[in-house]
Amino acid sequence: MTTSVAPAPPAERAATQQAGRTAALAPGGGLRRRLALRLLALVVLYLLWEITARVMRNPTFIPSPAAVWHQLVVTSTVHDGVRGYSGHLLIEHLGVSLRRIVIGSVIGIVGGLILGVLMGTISWLRIVTEPVVTFIRALPPLAYFSLFIIWFGIDETPKLWLLSIAALPPVAVATAAAVHSAPTGLVEAARALGAGRWQTVRDVVLPAGLPEIFTGIRLAVGVAYSSVVAAETINGVPGIGGMVRDAQRYSQTDVVVLGLFAIGLSGLLIDALLRIAENRLIPWRGRS
Repeated sequence: MTTSVAPAPPAERAATQQAGRTAALAPGGGLRRRLALRLLALVVLYLLWEITARVMRNPTFIPSPAAVWHQLVVTSTVHDGVRGYSGHLLIEHLGVSLRRIVIGSVIGIVGGLILGVLMGTISWLRIVTEPVVTFIRALPPLAYFSLFIIWFGIDETPKLWLLSIAALPPVAVATAAAVHSAPTGLVEAARALGAGRWQTVRDVVLPAGLPEIFTGIRLAVGVAYSSVVAAETINGVPGIGGMVRDAQRYSQTDVVVLGLFAIGLSGLLIDALLRIAENRLIPWRGRS
């Protein structure tokens, strides 16, 4: 006796194929596997670092993980009457730098959003400002930080200006591109329903371009992070960048490495928070 199996309906077959493709494209094949691979990568990097430090036997060139851990303890506590590093705990250095980064990033992001919308909607303004934005984006932060010191002195003002200018171009470019390439059908439909130019930009163009704009925001925060050491070159203590620069002058490589870890790990945390916010605020990202 034979048993015949009816072929699955086309819709069911399509859903099964789509699920198979999604599973095949899933990075790492599962949460546990991804975590295991990342943990393994960290262990391998730690072992390479430890072996290299032991082979080199030059703590000024490559400090050992134990030396960096010791500096973490020293800079986070009060030892022999000395409070942390240069009178401030590590968390205080990091907090001051994060405050500067947040303020500078917010100013740069707001300015970039406004400029990007104007560049995307006013053609002559885009022609005029695009080379200027590209020119600023190509400049290294130290190139114009000296000019800010001449103009504003050595207090907080030049640092905030530096971080703001560094964060502005990525957002401006991403916003202008998103506004300029907005779906024509949606724009025409909004105009047909009686929406004005700026109302169309607010209610149609910006929501459609939010994924690309959010990418620019994440890039802007990353640029601000990478510029914090330059921003704290002058009178940067307290501040994690100032701590790194001061330790570099005295060849305290373990403190320099500790500061780099503090900047990098806090940057990973902020980027993770931005990813969460992106997923919550832009649920339609990646959908047609």
